[in-house]
Amino acid sequence: MNVTYALPRRRFGATPFRVTPLCLGCAPLANMPELFGPVPEEQALALLRAVFDSPINFLDTAAAYGDGESERRIGIVLRERLGLPPGFVLATKVDRDLRTGEFSGAQVRRSLERSRKLLGRATLPIVYLHDPEYARETFEEIMAPGGAVDVLLEYKARGVIGAVGIAGGPVAMLMRYVETGVFDALITHNRYTLLNRAAEPLIELAARRGLAVVNAAPYGGGLLAKGPEAWGRYAYRSASPQVLARAQRMADICARYAVPLAAAALQFSMRDPRITSTIVGMTRPERVQETLELACWPIPEQLWAELDAVGFERDDF
Repeated sequence: MNVTYALPRRRFGATPFRVTPLCLGCAPLANMPELFGPVPEEQALALLRAVFDSPINFLDTAAAYGDGESERRIGIVLRERLGLPPGFVLATKVDRDLRTGEFSGAQVRRSLERSRKLLGRATLPIVYLHDPEYARETFEEIMAPGGAVDVLLEYKARGVIGAVGIAGGPVAMLMRYVETGVFDALITHNRYTLLNRAAEPLIELAARRGLAVVNAAPYGGGLLAKGPEAWGRYAYRSASPQVLARAQRMADICARYAVPLAAAALQFSMRDPRITSTIVGMTRPERVQETLELACWPIPEQLWAELDAVGFERDDF
């Protein structure tokens, strides 16, 4: 395709940040072969450089990705570039202690300070509380004075953090956090795709409250990018026969329109006006150009109606 790639900048909720509707997901850069295959350091650095040279202005990582390895690699390229390029937005996430599950206020301080060091950043534009469903602490303890969220808000009040978000999996849990009114942004993953719409009420709630809504894993961990014949997993686990059958029907419909299944999966998320940005994980620098092409692929309106008619899951997991 001969396409001039231009991505708009969207307001990130009520914050002053402006982000592109595509965001690089940096979990694969942590070199976690059990999930994404091996990603050598030079390959990861080349990918980051390609993103910084592209129209994309948004990176998403986390302290837990490779227990700091993703942030360390990002920090290398940020130092090469003499800091975060103008207009670029970086998001990371504080995490529980990966050995004990502790997600106390003290643990948030440890996690955040290590992230600042690895990334080489005194300030961080966006920081999420990450995967509290795995924490040793309860929701009440995490939200209590001196708890994990309170410490994040303290860093925000000091100007170390620009915006505070919540990121995780279970929809009901995330809705409970959104309803506290203290967060600027939300990340949901694998639950708003062509194959699963479990996050629909969560996205509606967050958008109505003015949060930035970030949708991760539009391909469901690979199934909607590689196709059911090549990849039999959804959300990092074996896909059910029903999900695989639906994916195959969707792939067949897309083939009739000469549209890659991956383009439909990506644009399903990007075209939703409630979604600020869509996180896509990549492992190679050439994927940047390929993803931009998928994001711009012309898709007739009729295709969406046919894909919706195939049906989708609403169950959380």
